[in-house]
Amino acid sequence: MRTVEEIITDYNPLTLDSLIPVLQDVQKESGYLSADSMEEISTYIGVPVSRVYGVATFYRQFRFAPLSEHVIQVCRGTACHVKGSLAIAEHLQRRLKLNGDGNSPDGRFSVITVACLGACSIAPVIKLDGEFYGHLTPQKLDELIDQIGGTK
Repeated sequence: MRTVEEIITDYNPLTLDSLIPVLQDVQKESGYLSADSMEEISTYIGVPVSRVYGVATFYRQFRFAPLSEHVIQVCRGTACHVKGSLAIAEHLQRRLKLNGDGNSPDGRFSVITVACLGACSIAPVIKLDGEFYGHLTPQKLDELIDQIGGTK
């Protein structure tokens, strides 16, 4: 795994305009942005760490905790919203007892809300470990989670 310092060397000259690509590359390498990596980036770019945090927290693409064993993306696009994706998201929150970073306490599930999965015809839809599941209800969702050994 490449370090922040090694990733930074890809950017010459290193400027504030490099911040988002650097954050993306660091996350791609480690799976998320740690507090240490953001402090290191701020030092190399020469901006306060609060600026790095400000940019990273503005964009939904950035994560601040590692992803769990099973990743669930919940579509919140217009079609999914109209068909009940909020109920799906709320059910996941309760069922998996998600903490503030969207991970279950047992470390088995990460839930990420996304703007659109592009599967409007099967709304509401989630993507679970890379596979699409549509026409969901809380009951169908429970069946999926049970199949992979989710806890109640």
